[in-house]
Amino acid sequence: MTSSRRRVDLPSMKRGEIRDPALSAALRKLELTVRRKLDGVLHGNYQGLLPGPGSEPGESRLYQPGDDVRRMDWSVTARTTQPHVREMIADRELETWLVVDVSASLDFGTVGCEKRDLAVAAAAAIAFLNSGGGNRLGAIISNGETMRRVPALSGQMHEREVLRAIATTPRAPAGVRGDLAVAIDALRRPERRRGMAVIISDFLGPINWVRPLRAIAGRHEVLGIEVLDPRDVELPPVGEVVLQDAETGRVREFTIDEQLREDFARAAAAHREEVARTLRRCDAPLLSLRTDRDWITDVVRFVATRRLALAGRSK
Repeated sequence: MTSSRRRVDLPSMKRGEIRDPALSAALRKLELTVRRKLDGVLHGNYQGLLPGPGSEPGESRLYQPGDDVRRMDWSVTARTTQPHVREMIADRELETWLVVDVSASLDFGTVGCEKRDLAVAAAAAIAFLNSGGGNRLGAIISNGETMRRVPALSGQMHEREVLRAIATTPRAPAGVRGDLAVAIDALRRPERRRGMAVIISDFLGPINWVRPLRAIAGRHEVLGIEVLDPRDVELPPVGEVVLQDAETGRVREFTIDEQLREDFARAAAAHREEVARTLRRCDAPLLSLRTDRDWITDVVRFVATRRLALAGRSK
């Protein structure tokens, strides 16, 4: 391990087998790493990863420039003929749902760990940052072939079971493409109380998940967590290679020259920007984690930036 990046060590996953002692030790190590490095990032009893005003309706007040128009109190506005917004009361118990994409494209990594390992680490960070105070955590885990739902419960034992469920999800068979839209849409049934939805994926492939994401964002606070490997955004100068699409099974030969590298980097950057733009349209911030960076540092920086932005908005 170097000072510039932090590895995610889940050995039983990398060997493609489930060995409870090894996996339990790896998850305990991951939990200790997250708690030690992130302890003190959040202060207060009811602040989560995305600190905000809460979701329970409170008193109405006059509208001020910069207020969220989605919180307009139309009945009071009509009665007083002046625009009013409804204040929100901070939730004392938060229900967080993880939508974890572990399709075949995440069974890949060239620096330290696979993207699937990083998805487990991201889930661990969410679990810790939103734990305590009776907060509940649930998960929908999809590999493209199967989808598993873990009910939302509270407590550290349950958090560990959620992480274990993600880590032990079988790898999808060759040729099976993941469907993020279906996984996100699964959050809508049954209807849940207002809370938080976290989408963990590499967001590769078609952006066909806009409609279900908008439906979720209309009721819940949404966060996107993008897990990437350097080879998702740039190609190395290696000459002739044979590449396989992990989700379709297609195999093609390429000669990786400078022109192909430039075209690939340009297309990858355009796709990532479109993912970020789509999430912004749903008022969902995006946290990017990479296998070649210190993911703990990226989480801390993201939380700090969000707090500063929200503090400035409230002034």
